Order: sequence, then structure tokens, then C-alpha cells
Amino acid sequence: MGIFYYSTNRGHKDGFNKKVTFAEALFMGMAPDKGLFMPTEIPHISKEEILSFKGKPYHETAFQIMRKFLHDDISDNELRQLVKDSYNFGVPTEKIDDITYIAWLDKGPTAAFKDFAALVMARLMNKLKPAGKKLTILVATSGDTGSAMGEAYRGIEDISIVILYPENGVSSVQKKHMDSIGKNVITLEVKGTFDDCQKLVKEAFSDPELRKINLASANSINVGRVIPQIAYYFHVYANVAKNFEKIVFSIPSGNFGNSLGCEIARRMGLPVEKIIIAVNKNDGFPRFLESGKYSKIEPSISCISNAMDIGNPSNLARYFELYGGNIDKDGMIHKMPNLDEMRKNLYSVSISDEETIKTMKKTYKDNGIMLDPHGAVGVAALEKYRKKHGKMLSICMETAHPGKFPEAMKKALNIVPELPESLKSISGRKGKSIKIQANYPAFKKTLLKTVEK
Repeated sequence: MGIFYYSTNRGHKDGFNKKVTFAEALFMGMAPDKGLFMPTEIPHISKEEILSFKGKPYHETAFQIMRKFLHDDISDNELRQLVKDSYNFGVPTEKIDDITYIAWLDKGPTAAFKDFAALVMARLMNKLKPAGKKLTILVATSGDTGSAMGEAYRGIEDISIVILYPENGVSSVQKKHMDSIGKNVITLEVKGTFDDCQKLVKEAFSDPELRKINLASANSINVGRVIPQIAYYFHVYANVAKNFEKIVFSIPSGNFGNSLGCEIARRMGLPVEKIIIAVNKNDGFPRFLESGKYSKIEPSISCISNAMDIGNPSNLARYFELYGGNIDKDGMIHKMPNLDEMRKNLYSVSISDEETIKTMKKTYKDNGIMLDPHGAVGVAALEKYRKKHGKMLSICMETAHPGKFPEAMKKALNIVPELPESLKSISGRKGKSIKIQANYPAFKKTLLKTVEK
């Protein structure tokens, strides 16, 4: 029997109790009961297979991991080619000291970790959708997701992509990039926070009047975003570890999809000692781990690490599910997870803007390494963890190129890094967003008007 996908809200009064294929989950995005899809099983990988990834091109590791989840929906030959076409780049690691590494997830076309999921998702949707069927992809973004998804889906026939981002909530480079993608990509600048954008997207998915435009999601509420992000944890581990020793991963976290990839990798057999879920001042999850009480941050707090300004992470629903609990999209706990198990495997800490800037300065001064604000949150969180639990082999995930955040880099280091080659081309592009209020009727009207014209 293959792997199917079920809703995290399946046990609720009006829960969606069916199991669906990966392709069905990919196009539905969110379950009809507003739950998130989860695989019916997490496949196991042997020590020998994990060690075999050492020295292999990234696309080969990604294929081996993804096929374990997708083999019922796409043939190995098709998936291998699709993944190879997606990844003509890898994940280099940089050594800070003998037991500390930075993994650079910024080598894709939009210089952010979101490229790893976006490129594969766009190709999978194009491959698996019925011929002639038109789709509308909705994306709420606090910065990098919009750029990555817009570029990945740009020009794909019969797919419109609508990106919502918060006014004053993304960097100038991110805004310019999203606004100027053009073709089948529409950007909506929302007078509100990222959480307002995410709420509008979630409401649209439960609106029967929008079924006619065939909505699909490219946010990390879509399980198609999570699965590709599992692979790079295996890849960097295999290339850093020497004796299959345990490792700590420190992961800058906003909507928690990136760290969830690591949690699934751990359950598949990766020897992870601890997953550090590093957050900025939006500290609902570290407070929950400490106290057992969850309250979302509303409105979310604006920080220098803007892509993580998320007050109620969507992927908490999946974390709760994995640990035997249930939480809905509004942050209401219906069943407590196993907190002891969570605390055993997860550590979460909030990093202030002052600590972020201090870490950026120190890492540049001591190691000559420029961290973007998000990567700096991860490095600062690792230092806090080590003060309590001691040192061991660790990898900090650097999620975006510093050049994407010129204002923050200038503030911290008085340096504006050069843009990577992949982003230099956007400086000459033109385009603009559509400005909308953060209310559902205004969004729905604009959505129908732009998609149906």
C-alpha cells in the first residue's frame, strides 16, 4: 500500500476524513475542513543510504528522498528528470569552526531557500494537472516565497499566480522582484501584516464561489512545499558528518515549514540530536514549549528578519499532529501534543533585533562571513542553546542571500552586499503591485477581476 495524505482536522465534527493521493493534496492545497495534509506514513532510510549521499550531486539526493513520498503519482524516470531540471545548483557548507557549519540555501534563481520547493512544485503541478485545466495559485508571502513562486511559475500555461504581501513588510529588493515578474504573475500589496495576507488566502480556499477559478496554494500549507525541503537536511548532513554522529540543526523559522522538513528527516532516520526553531520577537512557540500555553502574536511584530514576522505559524498544525495533538488555523488547541517528546527533540528561542545585529557584526568580524538577518537569528539561537546544553556538531541554515536585504545589511554592517548574478537582471525590470485593503470582500473582488479578465 502506498502513501496517502490526510487532514490534520480529520477528527473534528465536520472533519475531512478521506485519504487522498499526493496529486490531489497538491492541487487542493488545504483540506476542505481547513486542516493541512499529512502523509499516512513517514518512510525510513537506512544508515547506509544516508551515508551514500556523500559527494553526490544535490539533485540525486533530492530524487531519492522525494521518490519515497511520490512514487505512486509519478514514475521514477519522470521524477528524476524533473528534479534534475529543477536543481542545477547545490547547498554549499561553510565552516565557522571544527563543529559549526553554515549551509547556504541561497544558490537558486531567487537566492532563497524557497527555490528548493518552488521549482519542483511548479514542475509537478505542470506535469500532474489535467490537460487544459486552468489553475489560480494563491501565495501569501513575507518576502522570499513570493519571489521564488513567482519566478518558478512564470510563463506556465493555464496557471495564474497571485501573490499577496504586506505593505512595508518586505525589503525593497523583494518588492521590486515580485512586482516586476509579470506575465501570469499578479502582485497584491495588502495594507496589513503577513498574517492578514495569510488569513485572506485561507478564507479564499473555503469560499465556494471561488471554486470556478480552481484555487491551489503554493504556501507551506501545501504539502508539496514541505516534501522537497526534507532533502537538503540529508544532503548537508552526509557531507559534514564523519561517523554518523548526532547533529544539531538551527533553523530560522517563520511559518515553520523549513524546520518541519528537518523534523520529518529526523523521523526518517537522520541522526538529529535537536532541532532549534529560531524565531524573532514573534515568540508564540518558544513560550508554548516552556509553559504549555499557546497564544498567537496578533498583530505580528515587525523585525529586521522580516520574512519571519509571523504571529501564528501555519505548520504548527503539522507539528501538533506529529506529536499527537491538534491545533486549528486560528491557534486554538483542541488536543495537547506530547510536550515531553516535543521538548526532547525541539528547542525554540526568540532572538531580538539587537541580538540579530550583534551576531551579524560578530560573525563578519571574527569569520569574514556576511549573514543575512534571518541566518543571524539561527546562529544567535545556536549560541543560546550551547550555553545551556554544551557544544556538538551543528549546522545553521542560512536561508537567503544577504544582498536581498540591503537596508538591514547597511544598518548592521554599513555594507550593501552585491546582488547575486541571479538577481541582477531584476534591476532593469518594470512592474507594479495592486494595492488593496486587508479585508476579504476587497480581496475577492480584486482576485476575480484580475484572474477572469
